[in-house]
Amino acid sequence: MPYLGGEEALRELRRALANPHVQADRLRYRAAVLRVIRHMAQGADVSGLFPEMVKASAAADVVQKKLVSLYVRAQAPRQPQLALLAVNTLRKDCAHPSPAVRGLALRSMCGLRMPGIQEYLQQPLLSGLRDKASYVRRAAVLGCAKMLKLQGDCEVDGALVNELYSLLRDQDPIVVVNCLRALEEILKKEGGVVINKPIAHHLLNRMADLDQWGQSEVLTFLLRYRPRSEEELFDILNLLDGYLKSSSPSVVMAATKLFLVLAREYPHVQADVLVRVKGPLLSACTSESRELCFTALCHVRQILGSLPGHFSSHYKKFFCSYSEPHYIKCQKMEVLCELVNDENVQQVLEELKGYCTDVSVELAQGAIFAIAVVQAFRDLVWLCPQCTDAVCRALPSCEDAIQDSEGKRALIWLLGAHGEKVPNAPYVLEEFVENVKSEMFPAVKMELLTALVRLFLSRPAECQDMLGRLLYYCIEEEMDMAVRDRGLFYYRLLQSGVEEVKWVLCSPKSDPSLGLLEDQTERPVNTWASEFNTLAPVYGRERWALVTAHQPAEPSYACSSCTDSRNSDTESLISEGSKEVLKVHPNTGSLTLIPDVYLTAEQFEKTWLSLDMSCHLSLPWCGTVHPDTIQTALHVVHIQTIAMSKAGVQPWKAYLSAQDDAGCLFLTELLLEAADSEMQVSVKQSEAKPEALQTFISALRTVMGAVAGLGS
Repeated sequence: MPYLGGEEALRELRRALANPHVQADRLRYRAAVLRVIRHMAQGADVSGLFPEMVKASAAADVVQKKLVSLYVRAQAPRQPQLALLAVNTLRKDCAHPSPAVRGLALRSMCGLRMPGIQEYLQQPLLSGLRDKASYVRRAAVLGCAKMLKLQGDCEVDGALVNELYSLLRDQDPIVVVNCLRALEEILKKEGGVVINKPIAHHLLNRMADLDQWGQSEVLTFLLRYRPRSEEELFDILNLLDGYLKSSSPSVVMAATKLFLVLAREYPHVQADVLVRVKGPLLSACTSESRELCFTALCHVRQILGSLPGHFSSHYKKFFCSYSEPHYIKCQKMEVLCELVNDENVQQVLEELKGYCTDVSVELAQGAIFAIAVVQAFRDLVWLCPQCTDAVCRALPSCEDAIQDSEGKRALIWLLGAHGEKVPNAPYVLEEFVENVKSEMFPAVKMELLTALVRLFLSRPAECQDMLGRLLYYCIEEEMDMAVRDRGLFYYRLLQSGVEEVKWVLCSPKSDPSLGLLEDQTERPVNTWASEFNTLAPVYGRERWALVTAHQPAEPSYACSSCTDSRNSDTESLISEGSKEVLKVHPNTGSLTLIPDVYLTAEQFEKTWLSLDMSCHLSLPWCGTVHPDTIQTALHVVHIQTIAMSKAGVQPWKAYLSAQDDAGCLFLTELLLEAADSEMQVSVKQSEAKPEALQTFISALRTVMGAVAGLGS
């Protein structure tokens, strides 16, 4: 068999496509075209077959036309002159008797990303908008948005916009939804499609004809309409009432958001809607789809901010399953902590205790889970003093699962504050004292000092010896000045007498009659109603604001030559989904990072040692490092990872590389000495380019800041 993508393979394919006997046999001709598509899909350069493939598009076989359309759209940016040959054939197909061929021709022409294609599109699109076949009208409506996108900053054609508005009354429901999306894209700079009273009422009456995706879209667009009277408002809400019980989670969420926004002046209506949506949300929280489950849990937490205890009677729905990933378990843990009350505290604590002793498949997941459990115990004691006895009964054996400094501090605090109720508290603390020399976190040592002095006041016989050893180590051997000062403080405090120590450390505790949920601050629903059913609850408000503020600009093909793209067969109406290169901070135009450029560890080390330091800076960092998250985020901006330490390792290091379109290398070292400290960043550059270096550092700073925000 000829080498894939070699000259011999191309010659064989060209002979097959040009063979009259093959062209006369419909199946053989289609098979030859399919071979070309297979070679293209496997990465071979088949652009040299463009004339033969354009000729193949003139065949009557619809399947063959679809295959050729895929090829032409993929190769048009590389062969813009030859692509004009395909345009004539496609324009003829736009007048074909078959609606399938006419629609395919329109889709193919709109997918040709090449300069000057707009003048060939206008007439076929206008004809397509008035076509008798709904399939052709669907393709023509979306084609209008693509054509306007290709034109870039050119003025929007008012006649075309009016034509699309008139198609909102089309008999085909998919055409109606496509018109809304097309108008939204075309009128983006003007604020999007305008929803007035006639359009709003028309869309409401057509809701029953739409599929679930169309209903979700229409409900989202109806957010722009403001009823003019209270009577009209409640008429609309009555029409939408049935969609709160839809079998589609997307429709339920969209309808809920519309209710919350329209009823902003009627809090009792908002509360009633949230009660009715409880069932669908609980169902989504137990869905087999992990993405749907996680999103539903984020929205549950958002609702609990305004209605504390709203899901308290269904707290068992948020118990974790063994097979669930850690990010879902963490969300469920957060929800459980918000649902605890006097009636279910014992059951929740028993569940948490089971998590502590559970053997997880992944050690990292088990560590994260154990940290969340112990911190939840500590928070329960802080917020709900009457839970103290139940928490103390759940503490034994927790220390075996704790790996993180936060978890250790939480456990040590509990043992110090309530050690008189935990039988083995002195012996657990003694293990920490024995291992204090190998403890890396000063915060853990200071927490241990405080806890042991507190426990000494209630159980002096068991704690006297180990307290003396700990104070001696902290004062005489410890290198950290904060720990040494804390040890000296407690040593001198103990010299002043036990009563003085009690007065300082044993301050009055919370009123045991204080309930857990009564004093929680309730946020009004209107503060987050506009964020419901968006990514804001998933990312967090601050992180989502950062993401939306750094969305890249979309390229246009009106006056510039086309660039190559691997995904040229697809065209999103909203944004460019994938590009060959990523433009970092496109407004500056100073840096273009190229993907899939990898260095081996040996190449990196050799280059790193041969270069001088170009820049050194410190980035604020809070909490632990999650290597997988960092690596994924860096890969998005085409910064490759050469080597990276595992989670929990101190000091944590990572080595990165990137290359711009001019061949300049950026080699980076990340160093984090300890958690909750600054991350040291060292960058070396193969060529002296100050502007490119500053842009690279800015991109790296943005990525690391975003990851740090997700971690917190």
